[in-house]
Amino acid sequence: MQNRMMITGAGSGLGREIALRWAREGWQLALSDVSEPGLQETLKLVREAGGDGFIQRCDVRDYSQLTAFAQACEEKLGGIDVIVNNAGVASGGFFSELSLEDWDWQIAINLMGVVKGCKAFLPLLEKSKGKIINIASMAALMQGPAMSNYNVAKAGVVALSESLLIELAHEEVSVHVVCPSFFQTNLLDSFRGPTPAMKAQVGKLLESSPITAADIADYIYQQVAAGEFLILPHEQGRMAWAIKQKDPQLLYNEMTVMADKMRAKAKQNAG
Repeated sequence: MQNRMMITGAGSGLGREIALRWAREGWQLALSDVSEPGLQETLKLVREAGGDGFIQRCDVRDYSQLTAFAQACEEKLGGIDVIVNNAGVASGGFFSELSLEDWDWQIAINLMGVVKGCKAFLPLLEKSKGKIINIASMAALMQGPAMSNYNVAKAGVVALSESLLIELAHEEVSVHVVCPSFFQTNLLDSFRGPTPAMKAQVGKLLESSPITAADIADYIYQQVAAGEFLILPHEQGRMAWAIKQKDPQLLYNEMTVMADKMRAKAKQNAG
């Protein structure tokens, strides 16, 4: 069939925009999120855009909820062709300030949620010779300061995607990983960090982005169609990645300067 897609974190932000981009092509969408009202709104917009589908509340930390969601896709859509592991949360804070609970929460959702999504839906994808689209972040490649738990979780998503790319080639299941930089989104709704100043700094970066979630969804659509594995939607992100590949130390030096500035700003705000 090749027109059935599952999206986690579809109740808002990038997940919703991905749903709408594929809906415009007439796709059937299986939408999940922890927010029921968000899902209902997305489904309404999907139908207006020319798609259809169903919603199911799902917390990606719970594997049994993901397997139940996969079962629902089989029952209602007869299978699945593309999965988008998009559900994620934001966090920040210097390593010394982050608690182990902050680490557990971040890894459970942003990394293990993706692992569990891939695991739960793999049998259906093997049947349909489908596609996996994992949403990581430029943080996976750039490791900015004061977000070590987020960086590690997202880097894990890239490593997982690389592993699956190689292993699933034999099954004719294709794999893509997306690393957006900051963009206008509601990621801050879930933000968890030790200081309010950190949240404000991240908020400024998100707001100042020239690129919207809809732009990113459209870029993903085009790059997946072109068969691209590593999808970098931001021009600046592509440039930064090219610099890091050529001269990593240059980037580390820049990040160290950024970390010093952040510390100074935090002290100033505290004072």
